[in-house]
Amino acid sequence: MKPTTKAALELTKVCCRLLDEKKAEQLSVLDVSEQSSITDFLIVATATSSPHLRALRVELEKLLDSRQIHLVGVEAPQDSGWVVLDAFDVMVHLFLSETRERYGLERLWRDASEINVAKLLDVAPKKKPAPAKKAKAPAKSKPPARTKKKAK
Repeated sequence: MKPTTKAALELTKVCCRLLDEKKAEQLSVLDVSEQSSITDFLIVATATSSPHLRALRVELEKLLDSRQIHLVGVEAPQDSGWVVLDAFDVMVHLFLSETRERYGLERLWRDASEINVAKLLDVAPKKKPAPAKKAKAPAKSKPPARTKKKAK
């Protein structure tokens, strides 16, 4: 088994950051370095539509090109709902929701270690907003007390 490189982890981080910024859903990262001899990390994300899937692929290709990362391959069969970008130490799998459910990569790689994406991106996990406190209604002012006028 090959040791996980710092460069592979850094590449995983920048890919995840881009996917997060581009609104990919259900982003997960699996460390498969102990189970696989061909890659260290699998990034799995869900696109909201076919155009979104295509846009995520294009943006990742631009990112990898700008960092001079050689893509071993890109598989994006038309209308399959699944795109794979292979950057050797890091493989990115982009799915449409129903396709991701059908193939269940996380189930296939259940022996892999899952990496906390929020921690990887150095962001706090999104919290549910605290319930709003009810503002106290302003106290009703009492009308001035009436005093009886003395009769003259």
